[in-house]
Formats: sequence, structure tokens, C-alpha cells
Amino acid sequence: MSQNTTCTQRLEPVSPQYVEVETSGIGWSRSTPEPQHFEDCEQRKISALCNKAQVKLNAMPWFHGKISRERAEQLLTPKQDGLFLVRESTNFPGDYTLCVCFQDKVEHYRVKYKDNHLTIDDEEFFENLAQLVEHYEQDADGLCTQLTKSLPKVGKQDVCVDTKAFIKAGWVIQEHELELCETIGKGEFGDVMLGILRGEKVAVKILKDSSEAAQKFLTEASLMTSLRNENLVQLLGLVFTQIPNSRHILLVTEYMSKGSLVDYLRSRGRLHVTKRDQINFAVDTCSGMEYLESRKVVHRDLAARNVLISESGVAKVADFGLAREENFTVDCGKLPIKWTAPEALKLGMFSNKSDMWSFGILLWEIYSFGRVPYPRIPLADVVKHVEKGYKMEAPEGCPSQVYDIMKQAWDLSPEKRPTFKEVKCRLLLFQCVTE
Repeated sequence: MSQNTTCTQRLEPVSPQYVEVETSGIGWSRSTPEPQHFEDCEQRKISALCNKAQVKLNAMPWFHGKISRERAEQLLTPKQDGLFLVRESTNFPGDYTLCVCFQDKVEHYRVKYKDNHLTIDDEEFFENLAQLVEHYEQDADGLCTQLTKSLPKVGKQDVCVDTKAFIKAGWVIQEHELELCETIGKGEFGDVMLGILRGEKVAVKILKDSSEAAQKFLTEASLMTSLRNENLVQLLGLVFTQIPNSRHILLVTEYMSKGSLVDYLRSRGRLHVTKRDQINFAVDTCSGMEYLESRKVVHRDLAARNVLISESGVAKVADFGLAREENFTVDCGKLPIKWTAPEALKLGMFSNKSDMWSFGILLWEIYSFGRVPYPRIPLADVVKHVEKGYKMEAPEGCPSQVYDIMKQAWDLSPEKRPTFKEVKCRLLLFQCVTE
């Protein structure tokens, strides 16, 4: 971000209107100079992050998800001793089944959760499926045979992450270093609290178990270890706590004291939010998204509620719970339909171009001072209006240069939408002439 630009923004979860979607097959304005201590703080954060490594995800090519016992046996051919796959359990939802060939048959072993760890025999316990498979690849240890060869799943494969990877990469914060204060919000995985880390305020997401939800939580954290940009909310580290009969995982991020962009716009309104503020919000958010685009990461849930504002007025993109690698599909999901591109709603196809559609909606939110999109259309009718080519009118007072970007972002053909790099250039030019 250029030092002579300006910004303002903030967080708190706002509940969007969601719909269950079945799919087939498949955030500036600094009117005064920034205090020196803010710059020093940012520099300390950056230098500390440089000493940490990216946490890699473990591929699980042998995990086939929700398939039946019969289908597993059909796939495991020829039945070579030690050939295996892992599937979701059909008889015990939430558990798994290890299917392994031995003497021309397929043996099915239940993999269950016990005390938030996975086990087959109540003797050996594992944090995730990858650890379990690795163990039995080294030794049969009570199974009919040692696992020798996996049967890879065709198509998109699942991943998992190991807590030890965060320790090795330098992302673990010692429990005694973090002081928890009051609750400041709710996240996808649980409470979000204000914390104090080495004298600085931080935000802390808390997950109270180490089961399947923990893997999703750690997957978000692992992605954040690879993303370092001044317009993205930055991961500072994780805390792993162990108390009797319970294990908590705490994800620590920088604290954005002015909350979410949507709340900032709504609470201050036209009296306090200037045109300069609006264009700066747009530039900041676009800068963060341009970085994600360059890294081939898709956010999936871009909206003013997920753009936060720091104490110094910098807007940053947040909430990577749904972020994924570029160009992927989902089988089904709970999606915020007023912010989601048509191809994502209908076919589950997400890309940086679907993020651009959402950015167009976010621009409309900025220039309407936080109104809910499609204000006069019933939620159930939004999709059919959009599919027929309907585009929202420009908010009152919205510059034509910005509205042109919105309309292009809402092109029904994803390939015709501009890139974040292109849009950022246009916004920067308009920022230069905005007072």
C-alpha cells in the first residue's frame, strides 16, 4: 500500500442471508499522519513473521469420503495384500473406516474418535488420519496386514494438517504468553476474544475440541501462514492448551480495533464517512484481493462484514475460513446468495472471478453506507433476477467510475469480469482525483 494514500475500517460478524445450495457434481483514508508507534508495531510484526515458515498441508490421496462398503470393495481391485483406502463410516456417522485387502478379501476397520483422537484398537491414538495411516504403513500392529499401497481417489483430494507442523514452523505461542480478556464476537468455529500478547492487543479465535472441526480450523491457520500482506488480517500464531478431559486450540491474529467495514459504514453514515474514505476503503480491499489473486487463492466469502479496520485506519480482508486454492467446486454449501456469483451458486464453481463478483457487491455496500444488497427484491427472487441480467442501480452519490467497475464485476460471463490487478489500477487513478 502506498504511504500517501488514506483509509478507515472495522469488524464484528453481521449475519448475512444464507440459503442451502445443492450443486451438481460436483477492505482507505488517513487524513492525519499515522502515529509513529503504529508504524513501529507493524514493523515488529513483519520482522517476527519473517522468522516463521509456511505450514504445509498433508495430502490424503487414499481418502475417498462418503462411499459405501460395497463401492470400496469394487474399487479395491485387484485385491493385492496391503492395498487400502479410507472412507467415511456409513454405520457410525462422524467416524471412518479403513478398508484393506488381505488374502483376496477386504477387511473393514472402524476408526473412531475417543478423547478427541482417532483410534482403531483403543491402544494407539492419532491426531489425524494421516498419522494413523503412516503408523500402519510402518507396522501392521494388530491389523490383518501392513498397509503397503494406497488406492488414490480420482479428482480433488482431501488434506489434513498436523499440530507438530506449526511447532516446527515457529507458529506456536506459549500459553503463559497470552492473556484472554472479554468476548468480542463469534466466528465460524467458536468465540472470538480480545487478548493481550506480549503487551499488544490481539484477537483470539477459540476451538474447544480437536476432532474433525479442528482439522478445518488448522487448515484455515495453515493457509494464513502462507499469506503475508498489509491488507490481509495477519496470523500471529497458535496456542495449544491441554487441561483435564479437554483440549483447546487458539488462533491468534492481529486485533482490528475499529471492527468491520459494514458496521463502520452503518454507525457513522454520510455525516462522518467522506468520499475520500470510501475510495480508500475500496483501494485497500482491492489491494488485499489482488494479493490473493496473485497467490491463486479464492476467498469465497468477500463482503463488507469480512473486511476489518485497524486502529490506524487500514482496511484488511479477513475470515479465511472458506478460502481455497484457485478454481474448485463444492458439492453443496451454505452460501450468502446476495454476495455470491451465479456460477458459484448454480454449479459450485469458485474462482478469483467469482470473488470479483463479490467485490462488486462490496463496492455497492461501501457507496450505500452499508445497506443490504438488492434492497427491494425478496431473497427468494434474487437469483432469477440476476440470471436474467439484472444489475443493482448505483447508490445515491456513487461516482460513475466506481459504478462502471461494479457493472463489469457483475457480468454473467466470468471471463469478461476484470481482474483485481486491473481494478486496483483504475481505483488508484480515481483515488488521486478524489478529495
